[in-house]
Amino acid sequence: MLKIYGVNTAIVTPFAKDDTIDEAALQQLIERQISAGVAGIVPVGTTGESATLTYEEHYRVIELTIQTVRGRVKVIAGVGSNSTAETCANIRRAQELGADAALVITPYYNRPTQEGLYQHFIRVADSSDLPIILYNVPTRTGVNLEPQTVYRLSQHKNIIGIKEASGQLIGQVCEIIHLCDPKFIVLSGDDASNFLIYALGGKGCISVTSNVVPDRVAALWKAYSEGNLPFAEKLNLELYPLNRILFCETNPAPVKAVLGRMGLMHERCRLPLSMISQSNRSKILSVLGTYNLI
Repeated sequence: MLKIYGVNTAIVTPFAKDDTIDEAALQQLIERQISAGVAGIVPVGTTGESATLTYEEHYRVIELTIQTVRGRVKVIAGVGSNSTAETCANIRRAQELGADAALVITPYYNRPTQEGLYQHFIRVADSSDLPIILYNVPTRTGVNLEPQTVYRLSQHKNIIGIKEASGQLIGQVCEIIHLCDPKFIVLSGDDASNFLIYALGGKGCISVTSNVVPDRVAALWKAYSEGNLPFAEKLNLELYPLNRILFCETNPAPVKAVLGRMGLMHERCRLPLSMISQSNRSKILSVLGTYNLI
């Protein structure tokens, strides 16, 4: 079974001033992540603004990520959609391009039942041999992938784990870890909960914050996994203000504002996402100063 663990960065998709994908900036961002010690790159997820990319752009970002990574870390390609047929087509294309695994979000807008969710993911898992990480983020999709459904899905050979971003640590994360085989991978999908999910038995995270400080997010995982809990606790507290401010508005607008301020890319989102308000921009600059990032 493919091992996914540690810090996997939900990489942003940088745009040039003409709103096309800034491929050079994307490559530089990926190299920065690898140099900092992350375990994986997750292109075209929520943070990668997959919902507003064309099919061609979506596949190009996956392809460019794989070409840039060159096998040095894992590539977990975002392939989810609110259409089962489209998701199946996306995962087959990601496999053809050479991704190591696929991140598959619960279908948004449709609001399927638990049985509908189960049938959706089984159909997707049957459509290719690519290992699948389920992605549960109810605030984005309007539906929660319940622990019992996760358990049923975990029986499929291609479904190896879940990115949990529900924010429900006890009723959700604990229950999934309790129900599923220890080999089933639970990854934190909420940076503020990373340390707590590690403590519950999580095997790592898919992180937004690591776009900004990949070394510190990786150091937290390393400290925890090696049993250095005092240092892990210290890092967790140090990261708290940054974790919080990066979600002051809809992701990825805040993290793009930060990366733009750091000179790593143009500060551009695609509509209907707009850039952050001036009041929140001032708050972000204040937080960045405490991390010596500006």
